[in-house]
Amino acid sequence: MKLVIQRVNYARVKVNNKIISEIGRGLLVFLGISNTDTGDEIDWLSKKLIEMRIFEDDKGKMNLSVQDVKGEILLVSQFTLYADNRKGRRPDFNKAGKPEIAEDYYQKFAELLEKKGVKPKLGQFAAHMKIDLENNGPVTIIIER
Repeated sequence: MKLVIQRVNYARVKVNNKIISEIGRGLLVFLGISNTDTGDEIDWLSKKLIEMRIFEDDKGKMNLSVQDVKGEILLVSQFTLYADNRKGRRPDFNKAGKPEIAEDYYQKFAELLEKKGVKPKLGQFAAHMKIDLENNGPVTIIIER
């Protein structure tokens, strides 16, 4: 599994030009699921995401988590994080998880975030989405397990 995390002032997801989810201050998280993932990665990654200190304290130091700042999470599934571009000009997505497994892991990831204290807003699995955001920093972090 791979997370691309962006610290944002706001983010919103549109499907068919309709906003389906939006957050204020918090984290926009793109979740990629590979064909070798077993689901065991979900607990570690969700804990890491919730506890990661990437928000600034009153001294301007990244010392606070999304929970500390009472921030929100927008979780978006993104199979293209597992694109293989080593050959040719068109990405190969064979490393991406099968949709039925990936959707199950995506939902489990969201449920575990909620159990850990931050109920995420969600994108729409397998839909063509448009995402508006304002990256704060910019701060973009990639975590893979």
